Formats: sequence, structure tokens, C-alpha cells
Amino acid sequence: MEKATFAGGCFWCMVKPFDQWDGIHKVTSGYMGGHIENPSYEDVKKGTSGHLEVVQIEFDPSIFSYEQLLDIYWMQIDPTDDGGQFHDRGESYKTAIFVHGEDQRKKAEKSKENLAASGRFKKTIVTEIRDAEVFYIAEDYHQDYYKKESEHYKKDREKSGRDEFLQQHWK
Repeated sequence: MEKATFAGGCFWCMVKPFDQWDGIHKVTSGYMGGHIENPSYEDVKKGTSGHLEVVQIEFDPSIFSYEQLLDIYWMQIDPTDDGGQFHDRGESYKTAIFVHGEDQRKKAEKSKENLAASGRFKKTIVTEIRDAEVFYIAEDYHQDYYKKESEHYKKDREKSGRDEFLQQHWK
């Protein structure tokens, strides 16, 4: 098994797209990239911890490749928005690819370059590629939120504007 870690705004919306494929063992919501130990959701949401909301994916690369994960990731976000994602604003909702090693870094950089060259977006791709840091698992009520609180998840996702943006850019 390998790990991949992605920040794509609200982690509630980032679990389901990865959670449905053979070769994906586990998708966990959490926090990465900040300056305090064991941040709470409140710390992260206030922006006082420096962490981003992330999903960490445990996957079998012989079944589902890191490149496939990157393809899915890009199709979940607005990579040109440096102020958050959709209706979730602030540092904790910025996008980033946290790489676990040099091989992932090279693949992530190549993927980002390919997206930029594709002309799909008129603005600059601002999603950062960063070294993975300590991963803090989010509180239990955030795990598999789309399953446990499906109605609230659907309403939040609808009002976010995420799906309209994705439909417009990825059809």
C-alpha cells in the first residue's frame, strides 16, 4: 500500500470521488501542513493552526495508480483559486498536493504541467505541490460524512457551486 494526500477544499467533498474504486483501501479526512500539534476542526477552520483540510488515501498502486489519483484530484477542484474552494474560503480550504517521496513529486509536477498546458483553465494553476507532513486524523464525525450525513452532505455540496464548476470545466 502507498499513501496519497490531497487538499481540495472541504474534505467532505473530497472523500467520495476516491472512495469508489478497486485498489483504494481507505480514504481518511484529516489535517496537514500546519504549525501546531493535534489541531481540532475549530483550530483549522479558524485558520489559526496553518493546516489544510486534506484526504489521505491508502491505495494499492498495482491496481490503481498514483497518476489515476491525480487525474481524479484535478477534476474535483478549481486549481486556479488561491483563496479557498467554492463557498469555503480561507487558508484551510486551499488546494495542495502533499507528496510522499520524490516519485510522487515528479508525477504531481508533470500532471500539473500537463493541466496548465491543456488550456482548460484561462487562469494560472496555483495548486501547490508540497512535501507531506504529519497527518492528523479529523474527528470521527467527519469520516465518511457523505455516507453518515448524506442529506446534509448533498445540500452542502449543492450550495457550494462545486458541481456546476466541475461540469463547466470537465463536462
